Amino acid sequence: MHRSTVNEILAESATFIASHGYVLPPFAFWSPSDLKARVAQDSAMIRDHMLGWDITDYGLGKFEDLGLFLFTVRNGNQANVQAGMGMLYAEKIMISGQQQLSPMHRHNLKTEDIINKGGGTLVLELFTAAADGSIDETAAVRVRCDGSWRQMPGGSHLKLAPGESVTLEPDTWHAFWGEGGKVLIGEVSNVNDDRTDNVFREEIGRFSTIHEDVAPVHLLVSDYETWLS
Repeated sequence: MHRSTVNEILAESATFIASHGYVLPPFAFWSPSDLKARVAQDSAMIRDHMLGWDITDYGLGKFEDLGLFLFTVRNGNQANVQAGMGMLYAEKIMISGQQQLSPMHRHNLKTEDIINKGGGTLVLELFTAAADGSIDETAAVRVRCDGSWRQMPGGSHLKLAPGESVTLEPDTWHAFWGEGGKVLIGEVSNVNDDRTDNVFREEIGRFSTIHEDVAPVHLLVSDYETWLS
């Protein structure tokens, strides 16, 4: 993915988020130089907990068809988990485009609430994991939607209108996309590590390879190791 494309997606996404009344934190709009200075001064948590902008095409170069926009607002770490105190939670805001697939995956540790915050309908394809962690195509799927149990055959499409949500446990395989337009998605979970806790059905990457054709307007979390070291 070219940096110029990333910059365009960031601008479009910020406008879409604001149109639904969601306000991003101040650090979202820091320039790369400002972010580097603040990380060195008093904001290392942004780098160390991978807070901020995240755009992925899963390494396949087809963002409009296979991709996702994310912004991590807050996130704890494994030290908090081991201590059983501190920031044990994470929050993201995401955008899934019309028929833009976020591919089938599950998590080893993360339980997450996926919330339709506005826009179109959010469609999720769901399966239950077998004992070895693979997809069990014959087992029923049982999930909570806004506190109420829903059971459906494996491979069913769960449709969430604005305001509706689903809780996904680590044993729930899921893929999702927008229907009827872009969808603003909230995610609330326990501590999240996108580098280690995503298990995809196909062998794909979590982060995009960026080709630097122009300067970045804002850094992505995948830039931090290179730009903020």
